[in-house]
Amino acid sequence: MDATSTQASGSANLETRDMLLNIGPAHPAMHGIIRVIAKLDGEQIEDADVDIGYLHRGFEKMSENVDFNGVMPYTDRLNYVSPLINNVGYCMAVEKLIGIQVPERCHYIRVIVSEISRITDHLTCVGAAAMELGAFTVFLYMIKAREYLWELVEKVTGARLTVSYCRIGGVKADLPDEFAGPCAEAFKETRKVIAEAHSLLTRNRIFVDRMEGTGVISQEDAIAYGITGPFLRSTGSEYDVRKDCPYAVYDQIDFDVAVGSKGDNMDRYLVRMEEMEQSMRIVEAAFEQMPGGPVLVNPETGRPISASEMVDLAKLGNIDAVAGGCAVTGPTLDGAGRDEHSSIATDEKRAFLPPKEDTYGNIEGLMRQFKLVMHGHGVRPPVGEAYFPVEGANGELGFYVVSDGAGYAYRVRVRGPCFAIMTALSKLLVGGSLADMTPTFGSVNMIGGELDR
Repeated sequence: MDATSTQASGSANLETRDMLLNIGPAHPAMHGIIRVIAKLDGEQIEDADVDIGYLHRGFEKMSENVDFNGVMPYTDRLNYVSPLINNVGYCMAVEKLIGIQVPERCHYIRVIVSEISRITDHLTCVGAAAMELGAFTVFLYMIKAREYLWELVEKVTGARLTVSYCRIGGVKADLPDEFAGPCAEAFKETRKVIAEAHSLLTRNRIFVDRMEGTGVISQEDAIAYGITGPFLRSTGSEYDVRKDCPYAVYDQIDFDVAVGSKGDNMDRYLVRMEEMEQSMRIVEAAFEQMPGGPVLVNPETGRPISASEMVDLAKLGNIDAVAGGCAVTGPTLDGAGRDEHSSIATDEKRAFLPPKEDTYGNIEGLMRQFKLVMHGHGVRPPVGEAYFPVEGANGELGFYVVSDGAGYAYRVRVRGPCFAIMTALSKLLVGGSLADMTPTFGSVNMIGGELDR
């Protein structure tokens, strides 16, 4: 037997084994909170067991132990890259439960801040995913653009991430004066960055080879797993909550839904890049169409009745005559400077804390403040339940709120969009190479606060 035959025979008799490899939670690409136990045959992934739960925050349980207004800061910590969308979704769920209709201007403001948040989320996702594939320059460019947009968010809310901007029945304050100017300038710079990213990535041979044909999922499988958002739209499905279940004023604004066809990492990248363009288009249209008026609920208060007449009718027991009426009061009861702050005042007493001028200026405002913050009081929606979906940066973000008539929610459930995608991660990884794990996981845009609720 010659040497070549001996070597071949020896190789055939060698014992081969699959290797189990732990990737994460300490691996940089796993964001510190995901563990994948991969079964490898060489560099090919034969099986993958995905572990989550390293950042369990207890959002749902905490929401059942504070009043409805007190949940707002917790929503900021769900998808902490686009917290304003979380604010809007929770508020609209509770408003649906209570039966509050917010003013039209408030709807437009919510759309504007939501779309700015969506752009910051996509910039973070695409930039971080590109950096993990070696495109560090793109990451720096996109973080630069995100800074411009976070400055806008700070102008509106006073914070960058922990915004707590929305309120049940509105938003905490109107947009700053001349806000459209800085917004247009920030969009101009953002469009430059998106164009630079396209020139650096979209036709880059290394980037395209790493992205095309990896992390593929069919439209049927994506729907079966409950996947929504850019991940689903990359497969060719046009489902978008803003179009299919329109809320706020999305049905009054013209925009296109970005879709792909292959359902791979490259299509998900292209969908997000186009969605940023569409979000800027939505904001610009909202500024053109936005009416004036209040930004908090101010329901019809009935016919005005002078205070003295109301007292006389009440003494006679004629409750029907005063029911639903609005007492005409003097400057003392109206509150100092109330007319100058109409945008932050409301007559809706079931949900809103009173303006500070009322809290500190008259006994009625102080009593109302206490009735909303004291234990055992607060907002009391009727007994019932409500589910409200909004289009988050990762897909359908839904809030399900159950009320038993108390000042606290009986049950709060959140449909985090990236949770459904993570359930399919094992299917996406099996059959690919170990190197494909990084771009595939990056395209999921896994946000720990949203995933581990």
